[in-house]
Amino acid sequence: MKSSRLVSILLLLQTRGRMTAAALAQELEVSVRTVYRDIEALHASGVPLYGDAGHAGGYRLLDGYRTRLTGLSAGEAEALFLSGVPGPAAELGLGSDLAAAQLKLRAALPAELRDQADRMRSRFHLDAPGWYAPDEAVPYLTQVAEAVWHSRVIHVRYRRWKEPTDVDRRLEPYGLVLKAGRWYVVAAPGPRTYRVDQILRLSCDGSVFEPPPGFDLAAHWQRHQADFHARLYSGRALVRISPAAEGLTGPVAQALADTGTAEPDGWIRASLPIESLDHAHREFLALGTGIEVLEPDELRARMAGTVRELAALYAGG
Repeated sequence: MKSSRLVSILLLLQTRGRMTAAALAQELEVSVRTVYRDIEALHASGVPLYGDAGHAGGYRLLDGYRTRLTGLSAGEAEALFLSGVPGPAAELGLGSDLAAAQLKLRAALPAELRDQADRMRSRFHLDAPGWYAPDEAVPYLTQVAEAVWHSRVIHVRYRRWKEPTDVDRRLEPYGLVLKAGRWYVVAAPGPRTYRVDQILRLSCDGSVFEPPPGFDLAAHWQRHQADFHARLYSGRALVRISPAAEGLTGPVAQALADTGTAEPDGWIRASLPIESLDHAHREFLALGTGIEVLEPDELRARMAGTVRELAALYAGG
């Protein structure tokens, strides 16, 4: 464990430059005291690193010092090969680069780790899109990726769901996100999120921008998803559900598990989030006689009306 941590400190200082003991401790999830001991151990082993005191101080390696990537564990080697997703890499124009990198990494591994990495790659395959999601053309993905990488401004013709549907936008792309097989670009102003497959036209005038300091793409995406779900499920419905009912998924199923209380007849009473009356009407009808809507009154009335219409339809047959 300690040897792995020492290698991590070396690689962090090599890739990020100067870092304080506190920053290293946070990155490695250890105490500052542990970092001090590790730094002393590296000193004792002859690693040329030194620390500077003061507000802008920290530890750094002697200029020009590099360490080789050694000491990979079996799990780390397996994870590296599992993380190489060929589909998205190919979409970004990096398919051949990924294959070459994996080949070089495989050649550098000891025989036993090479065998384990090969077994991992042969037994696990990631296919991100859903079963019923058609393959969508994303003709401008490579250009967007290049603009993200080089911090270049792009001008796009974008198709959105509301009127006017086709709009022109000047974007400063901060990052790309692959979610459920679909590519999104997070871009200023805002920043806001755009579906890359809805870009109808793209041009670049060569101008560049400076990303905001400290912008964290993963943290931004988490907040975006939380806000999306909060806006999506803006209503509530009080229901009773049979324990044998199936079909609820996502936040609705989670709310059932979190707020559901069992009643004497075995059914479960719960307050569930809903997108709209129309959506809840369709979703709850799919549960058939396994659900009873108690509130809101309008939704209960619509469910009852649909049931009467179905009964009349089948009675007439």
